[in-house]
Amino acid sequence: MSFDTGGYRLTPDDGPQMWFLDTRMNIKAGAAQTGGAFTLIEWSAPVGFAPPLHVHDVEDEGFYILDGEISVQCGDRHFTAGPGDFTFLPRGIPHSFLVTQGPVRGLQITAPSGFEDFITEIGHPATGPGLPEPTEPDLPRLIAAAERHHQRILGPPPHPPAQ
Repeated sequence: MSFDTGGYRLTPDDGPQMWFLDTRMNIKAGAAQTGGAFTLIEWSAPVGFAPPLHVHDVEDEGFYILDGEISVQCGDRHFTAGPGDFTFLPRGIPHSFLVTQGPVRGLQITAPSGFEDFITEIGHPATGPGLPEPTEPDLPRLIAAAERHHQRILGPPPHPPAQ
């Protein structure tokens, strides 16, 4: 799919389906579709999932939660987001989240686009329905890829493990 100024429609299963860390990412729009304006992803993750503490140097990031719940840390702010809630995580501010009820399902928007390239570099095409089997991330590979995509991994998730 490429940039189409006339618009387009995707069904729920359309778009590349990727397993990325312990999540499922369905890329609905990226640079090729939006002229570089934004990336939109439908994502899901299991209870207990938390990405490393990280910062985006170029993109702002937002999550609209459809199902489940996440506990978010953004800089020195902490909040919980559940169905119907939206979180905004500005570029340049370290952040992470923890899935506390779920699995969580939501929409992720990053602007400008480009986050989809990070996902496709680290992830791999989903080979079935649902979430991938949990695995330990290859941290050196993750850190190097993040740097190539204008992100910095700062450390482990700042959240306590799910009980």
